[in-house]
Amino acid sequence: MTALDEKVLRNGLFVATQAGYAVLHKGGSALDAVEAAVRSLENNPLFNAGKGAVFNRNGTNQLEASIMEGHTGRAGAATQLTVVKNPITLAKHVMDSDFHVFLANKGAEDFAQQQGLDIVDPSYFWTKHRWEQHERGFFASNELPDSDSTSDFDGRSSATTMADEPADYSYLPLGTVGAVALDSLGHLATATSTGGMTNKWDGRIGDTPIIGAGTWADTKIAVSSTGSGEYFIRQGTARYISLRHTLASEPVDKACETAIREVKVAGGDGGVIAIDSQGRFTMTFGSDGMYRAYCSAATDHEPVVGIFGNEVIAAEDHHIDVRA
Repeated sequence: MTALDEKVLRNGLFVATQAGYAVLHKGGSALDAVEAAVRSLENNPLFNAGKGAVFNRNGTNQLEASIMEGHTGRAGAATQLTVVKNPITLAKHVMDSDFHVFLANKGAEDFAQQQGLDIVDPSYFWTKHRWEQHERGFFASNELPDSDSTSDFDGRSSATTMADEPADYSYLPLGTVGAVALDSLGHLATATSTGGMTNKWDGRIGDTPIIGAGTWADTKIAVSSTGSGEYFIRQGTARYISLRHTLASEPVDKACETAIREVKVAGGDGGVIAIDSQGRFTMTFGSDGMYRAYCSAATDHEPVVGIFGNEVIAAEDHHIDVRA
């Protein structure tokens, strides 16, 4: 990526982390903090969630999200969304309904409208760089999008010639966005949101909205995952990390390292962010890098941001004083 690309991406992480920490700094809940951080990333077109979501094979954006509060065990999730501006807020409303945990498709969107959430035209989610990534996927497989099934918003269509082969946006985040938080009462929460995989099949559901796969929080730990969703689903990665931490008494970093290593052995890839009830946290990944950041009183209330694997931005035994 260019120096400007890197600066803009780091700023996006900085702003999102700052938005979440601002809630905590004012005495707010971990639940509200993770929603605020993820909403910021959903509104940033550079990240694969909300406005910056990738396209599926049919040239449409299908979004999903989940949220969970540790001390109450409440959770909410939604998937197959095409018109809800902020999926994470819908997930929180599903959780607050105390009736359902997981809603999908039109039923989820009808519920969002009933709750007065922001509803947008599907064209809102269209971004040039994601559309070109969508087309590049077809070039790589020597096929072009089906003109009968792709989107055409405001004259934008899938019609492309090889001479117009799109630019390389491979440096942009392609995975999931998420946040974990510990508040001044010692409560934990997690939130996760995504547009899924580029050129995924219509109707594909990843690990993001599945409680225990991509998202988990209890009284001891909060986890949010990104990566090869199918492997995280098969292995129940987020819940698995919790069990290793609580039942096997593994430190949060060790539990996450073991889980990600097992995902890689199975053939997948990805990363997790996790924090325990004592404020010890980790950002573990099996790739060359992961877009990540954290903030606490220990950092003088300033977010610390990292992208590349060789950036050590948090010690393994880092501790957040929940009294601060």
